[in-house]
Amino acid sequence: MSAPPSIDRSESQPLPGSRGPAIVARSLHRFYRTGDAETLALQGVTVQVDPGELVAVVGPSGSGKSTLLACLAGLDEPDAGSVEIVGKPVTGRSEQARARIRARHVGMVFQSANLFEHLTLDQNVALVQHLGGAVNRSDRAALLESLGLSHRARVYPSRLSGGESSRAALAVALANQPEVLLADEPTGELDTATEAEVLGLLRRTAERGAAVLVASHSGAVAAAADRQITLIDGRVESS
Repeated sequence: MSAPPSIDRSESQPLPGSRGPAIVARSLHRFYRTGDAETLALQGVTVQVDPGELVAVVGPSGSGKSTLLACLAGLDEPDAGSVEIVGKPVTGRSEQARARIRARHVGMVFQSANLFEHLTLDQNVALVQHLGGAVNRSDRAALLESLGLSHRARVYPSRLSGGESSRAALAVALANQPEVLLADEPTGELDTATEAEVLGLLRRTAERGAAVLVASHSGAVAAAADRQITLIDGRVESS
Protein backbone atom coordinates (compact mmCIF):
# COMPACT_ATOMS: atom_id res chain seq x y z
CA MET A 1 0.00 0.00 0.00
CA SER A 2 1.31 3.47 -0.87
CA ALA A 3 1.38 6.49 1.42
CA PRO A 4 -1.84 8.54 1.80
CA PRO A 5 -2.33 11.12 -0.96
CA SER A 6 -1.49 14.79 -0.64
CA ILE A 7 -4.42 17.11 0.04
CA ASP A 8 -4.27 20.82 -0.73
CA ARG A 9 -4.47 22.80 2.51
CA SER A 10 -5.51 26.42 3.08
CA GLU A 11 -3.08 29.04 4.35
CA SER A 12 -4.66 28.70 7.81
CA GLN A 13 -3.39 25.12 7.94
CA PRO A 14 0.42 25.15 8.24
CA LEU A 15 2.50 22.39 6.77
CA PRO A 16 3.88 19.82 9.21
CA GLY A 17 6.97 21.07 11.01
CA SER A 18 6.42 24.73 10.09
CA ARG A 19 5.68 25.83 13.67
CA GLY A 20 7.94 23.73 15.85
CA PRO A 21 6.38 21.05 18.09
CA ALA A 22 3.03 19.76 16.86
CA ILE A 23 1.80 18.82 20.37
CA VAL A 24 2.69 20.68 23.55
CA ALA A 25 0.96 19.89 26.85
CA ARG A 26 2.16 21.58 30.03
CA SER A 27 1.43 20.45 33.60
CA LEU A 28 -1.97 18.90 32.86
CA HIS A 29 -4.15 18.09 35.85
CA ARG A 30 -7.53 16.38 35.58
CA PHE A 31 -9.68 14.98 38.35
CA TYR A 32 -13.16 13.49 38.48
CA ARG A 33 -15.49 13.39 41.45
CA THR A 34 -18.15 10.73 42.01
CA GLY A 35 -19.96 11.32 45.27
CA ASP A 36 -17.28 11.60 47.93
CA ALA A 37 -14.67 9.81 45.80
CA GLU A 38 -12.12 11.77 43.77
CA THR A 39 -10.08 10.27 40.95
CA LEU A 40 -6.86 12.01 39.95
CA ALA A 41 -6.63 11.07 36.27
CA LEU A 42 -3.73 13.37 35.37
CA GLN A 43 -1.24 14.88 37.82
CA GLY A 44 1.07 17.43 36.23
CA VAL A 45 1.57 15.68 32.88
CA THR A 46 3.87 17.45 30.41
CA VAL A 47 4.21 16.09 26.86
CA GLN A 48 5.79 17.31 23.64
CA VAL A 49 5.65 15.57 20.26
CA ASP A 50 7.42 16.86 17.16
CA PRO A 51 6.33 16.47 13.53
CA GLY A 52 7.52 13.13 12.17
CA GLU A 53 7.54 11.39 15.55
CA LEU A 54 5.64 8.21 16.43
CA VAL A 55 5.29 8.19 20.22
CA ALA A 56 3.64 5.49 22.34
CA VAL A 57 1.88 6.31 25.61
CA VAL A 58 2.07 3.19 27.76
CA GLY A 59 0.96 2.25 31.26
CA PRO A 60 -1.58 0.06 33.06
CA SER A 61 -5.33 0.48 32.75
CA GLY A 62 -6.47 3.54 34.69
CA SER A 63 -3.12 5.31 34.37
CA GLY A 64 -4.62 8.26 32.47
CA LYS A 65 -3.77 7.42 28.85
CA SER A 66 -7.25 7.97 27.42
CA THR A 67 -7.78 11.10 29.54
CA LEU A 68 -4.52 12.53 28.19
CA LEU A 69 -5.56 11.97 24.58
CA ALA A 70 -9.00 13.50 25.25
CA CYS A 71 -7.38 16.62 26.71
CA LEU A 72 -4.93 16.89 23.80
CA ALA A 73 -7.80 16.67 21.31
CA GLY A 74 -9.86 19.26 23.17
CA LEU A 75 -12.60 16.71 23.86
CA ASP A 76 -11.99 17.17 27.59
CA GLU A 77 -10.87 20.28 29.44
CA PRO A 78 -8.08 19.85 32.01
CA ASP A 79 -8.57 21.36 35.45
CA ALA A 80 -5.13 22.96 35.17
CA GLY A 81 -2.38 23.21 32.59
CA SER A 82 -2.43 24.00 28.88
CA VAL A 83 -2.45 22.29 25.48
CA GLU A 84 -1.28 23.64 22.13
CA ILE A 85 -1.78 21.89 18.80
CA VAL A 86 0.42 23.15 15.92
CA GLY A 87 0.95 26.36 17.89
CA LYS A 88 -2.75 26.94 18.53
CA PRO A 89 -3.99 27.06 22.15
CA VAL A 90 -6.68 24.45 22.81
CA THR A 91 -7.42 24.82 26.52
CA GLY A 92 -9.64 27.62 27.74
CA ARG A 93 -11.37 28.04 24.39
CA SER A 94 -14.98 27.46 23.40
CA GLU A 95 -16.08 24.05 22.19
CA GLN A 96 -16.69 25.59 18.77
CA ALA A 97 -13.09 26.82 18.59
CA ARG A 98 -11.74 23.47 19.77
CA ALA A 99 -13.88 21.68 17.19
CA ARG A 100 -12.40 23.85 14.41
CA ILE A 101 -8.88 22.93 15.52
CA ARG A 102 -9.79 19.22 15.55
CA ALA A 103 -11.40 19.39 12.12
CA ARG A 104 -8.44 21.14 10.50
CA HIS A 105 -5.43 19.75 12.32
CA VAL A 106 -6.21 16.57 14.30
CA GLY A 107 -7.09 13.04 13.25
CA MET A 108 -8.43 10.71 15.95
CA VAL A 109 -8.80 6.95 16.27
CA PHE A 110 -10.81 5.86 19.30
CA GLN A 111 -11.20 2.53 21.12
CA SER A 112 -14.82 2.63 19.98
CA ALA A 113 -15.39 3.04 16.25
CA ASN A 114 -15.23 6.57 14.85
CA LEU A 115 -17.55 5.67 11.97
CA PHE A 116 -21.22 6.57 11.54
CA GLU A 117 -23.10 3.32 11.01
CA HIS A 118 -25.72 4.86 8.69
CA LEU A 119 -23.05 6.12 6.25
CA THR A 120 -20.90 4.11 3.86
CA LEU A 121 -17.14 4.21 4.29
CA ASP A 122 -16.80 6.71 1.44
CA GLN A 123 -19.53 8.89 2.97
CA ASN A 124 -17.81 8.78 6.38
CA VAL A 125 -14.58 10.05 4.85
CA ALA A 126 -16.45 12.67 2.81
CA LEU A 127 -18.14 14.00 5.96
CA VAL A 128 -14.82 14.49 7.74
CA GLN A 129 -13.34 16.19 4.67
CA HIS A 130 -16.36 18.48 4.49
CA LEU A 131 -15.95 19.47 8.15
CA GLY A 132 -12.27 20.17 7.52
CA GLY A 133 -12.93 22.11 4.32
CA ALA A 134 -11.28 19.66 1.91
CA VAL A 135 -13.93 17.95 -0.22
CA ASN A 136 -12.48 16.11 -3.21
CA ARG A 137 -13.75 12.74 -4.31
CA SER A 138 -10.51 11.85 -6.11
CA ASP A 139 -8.62 12.43 -2.85
CA ARG A 140 -11.03 10.10 -1.06
CA ALA A 141 -10.59 7.42 -3.70
CA ALA A 142 -6.80 7.70 -3.49
CA LEU A 143 -6.86 7.56 0.32
CA LEU A 144 -9.03 4.43 0.38
CA GLU A 145 -6.84 2.86 -2.30
CA SER A 146 -3.71 3.55 -0.22
CA LEU A 147 -5.34 1.74 2.72
CA GLY A 148 -6.51 -1.22 0.62
CA LEU A 149 -10.16 -0.24 1.04
CA SER A 150 -11.21 1.03 -2.38
CA HIS A 151 -13.32 -2.10 -2.97
CA ARG A 152 -15.18 -1.42 0.31
CA ALA A 153 -15.97 2.26 -0.31
CA ARG A 154 -19.73 1.70 -0.62
CA VAL A 155 -19.93 -0.71 2.32
CA TYR A 156 -21.49 0.21 5.67
CA PRO A 157 -19.31 -0.15 8.81
CA SER A 158 -21.26 -3.14 10.14
CA ARG A 159 -20.19 -5.15 7.05
CA LEU A 160 -16.46 -4.55 7.53
CA SER A 161 -14.15 -7.15 9.06
CA GLY A 162 -12.06 -6.35 12.14
CA GLY A 163 -8.98 -5.50 10.11
CA GLU A 164 -11.02 -3.47 7.62
CA SER A 165 -12.68 -1.58 10.47
CA SER A 166 -9.28 -0.60 11.88
CA ARG A 167 -8.09 0.63 8.49
CA ALA A 168 -11.43 2.40 7.95
CA ALA A 169 -10.99 4.23 11.27
CA LEU A 170 -7.57 5.35 10.05
CA ALA A 171 -9.07 6.48 6.73
CA VAL A 172 -11.45 8.76 8.61
CA ALA A 173 -8.64 10.01 10.87
CA LEU A 174 -6.39 10.73 7.88
CA ALA A 175 -9.11 12.23 5.67
CA ASN A 176 -7.66 15.76 5.89
CA GLN A 177 -3.99 14.78 6.23
CA PRO A 178 -3.82 16.14 9.80
CA GLU A 179 -0.63 17.44 11.38
CA VAL A 180 -1.53 15.45 14.51
CA LEU A 181 -2.85 11.90 14.77
CA LEU A 182 -4.10 10.69 18.17
CA ALA A 183 -4.91 6.99 18.45
CA ASP A 184 -6.35 5.23 21.51
CA GLU A 185 -5.68 1.45 21.43
CA PRO A 186 -5.91 1.27 17.62
CA THR A 187 -4.70 -2.37 17.56
CA GLY A 188 -6.34 -3.62 20.74
CA GLU A 189 -8.52 -6.30 19.12
CA LEU A 190 -6.40 -7.20 16.10
CA ASP A 191 -4.43 -10.32 15.28
CA THR A 192 -0.66 -10.07 14.93
CA ALA A 193 -0.63 -9.71 11.15
CA THR A 194 -3.31 -7.00 11.09
CA GLU A 195 -1.63 -5.16 13.96
CA ALA A 196 1.61 -5.08 11.98
CA GLU A 197 -0.28 -3.68 9.00
CA VAL A 198 -1.85 -0.90 11.07
CA LEU A 199 1.50 -0.08 12.66
CA GLY A 200 2.95 0.26 9.18
CA LEU A 201 0.24 2.79 8.35
CA LEU A 202 0.98 4.75 11.52
CA ARG A 203 4.69 4.76 10.70
CA ARG A 204 4.05 6.06 7.18
CA THR A 205 1.80 8.76 8.63
CA ALA A 206 4.69 9.92 10.83
CA GLU A 207 7.12 9.72 7.92
CA ARG A 208 5.05 12.15 5.89
CA GLY A 209 5.49 14.69 8.73
CA ALA A 210 2.59 14.17 11.14
CA ALA A 211 3.03 13.89 14.90
CA VAL A 212 1.55 10.51 15.90
CA LEU A 213 0.68 9.76 19.53
CA VAL A 214 -0.65 6.27 20.28
CA ALA A 215 -1.99 5.10 23.65
CA SER A 216 -1.66 1.34 23.88
CA HIS A 217 -1.01 -1.73 26.04
CA SER A 218 0.58 -3.48 23.08
CA GLY A 219 4.26 -4.37 23.22
CA ALA A 220 4.36 -4.26 19.42
CA VAL A 221 3.14 -0.65 19.42
CA ALA A 222 5.74 0.31 22.02
CA ALA A 223 8.49 -1.42 20.02
CA ALA A 224 7.48 0.35 16.81
CA ALA A 225 7.49 3.82 18.40
CA ASP A 226 10.39 6.26 18.27
CA ARG A 227 10.03 6.70 22.02
CA GLN A 228 7.67 5.90 24.88
CA ILE A 229 5.89 7.97 27.51
CA THR A 230 5.01 5.90 30.58
CA LEU A 231 2.04 6.98 32.68
CA ILE A 232 1.53 5.58 36.19
CA ASP A 233 -1.39 6.85 38.28
CA GLY A 234 -1.69 9.95 36.11
CA ARG A 235 1.99 10.90 36.30
CA VAL A 236 4.75 10.65 33.71
CA GLU A 237 7.23 8.11 35.04
CA SER A 238 9.54 8.13 32.03
CA SER A 239 9.70 9.54 28.51
